[in-house]
Amino acid sequence: MNTPEDPDPATLARALEERGYESLWIGEHSHIPVSRTTPYPAGGEMPKQYTRMMDPFVSLTAAAAATEHLRLATGVALPLEHDLFALAKTVATLDVLSKGRVLFGVGVGWNVEELADHRPVPWSKRYRALAECVAALRALWCDDEAEFHGEFYDFDPVWAFPKPAQSPHPPVIWGAGGRLGTQQAAELADGWAPMDVALGNVEKRVTRFREAVEAAGRDDVPITLETFGDPDADRLRRYRDLGIERVVIGASRTGWDDPTATFPFIDRWAEVIPNLR
Repeated sequence: MNTPEDPDPATLARALEERGYESLWIGEHSHIPVSRTTPYPAGGEMPKQYTRMMDPFVSLTAAAAATEHLRLATGVALPLEHDLFALAKTVATLDVLSKGRVLFGVGVGWNVEELADHRPVPWSKRYRALAECVAALRALWCDDEAEFHGEFYDFDPVWAFPKPAQSPHPPVIWGAGGRLGTQQAAELADGWAPMDVALGNVEKRVTRFREAVEAAGRDDVPITLETFGDPDADRLRRYRDLGIERVVIGASRTGWDDPTATFPFIDRWAEVIPNLR
């Protein structure tokens, strides 16, 4: 969860790289409103760790400094909760300092009150606003004199540097499993990263996503699948055989709220990784 109680990001990242993991994924919540009506998506009481999360970009910078090859991913960042220009500079700077290792996972979040505290985007228009935000970020990353004119973001030509190390920019990976978010991913994203539990029939949903990508006139969009709970090796092999490019493990695993369980968990899965490639 990237809290002060968890293993620090540099130590965790170094351990992951030494054990053959490909990437480290860190989520984001700027804050959690004390008074809210939005239910926790997994049901029941929201885990207290959500109120303790550190900044993902600072943590990933520490991870970058401690490693050489590990990919550094937001899983997911909430762009609508940031100043656009500051976010463009933060992501680009992290990509430059890490020598092009950033995977920019994005989403709209689940907490209505959290978004409302940041900006007056109607909840019903959050996906439209996210698509526009990503388009504006791409302009800032790619164009020497960037400008954008839309419903939610509007600015005349600006200089915005540094540009990311990756060309044209870090992969923007849509973290969404619902109908609208999935369609956006098929049309706009550099990758799709739903949570497996949100898909129901994973094979059917993956097939439909690839059909949507084809209908949008695009080449293959890589799929990252985030697992919920405790997967087993057979489940991960099924995902591999579906052509899933990457599987993220650890979300809501048994003992996820116990920091001492982190290294035994990654040690156990490190033994499985070579057999899944």
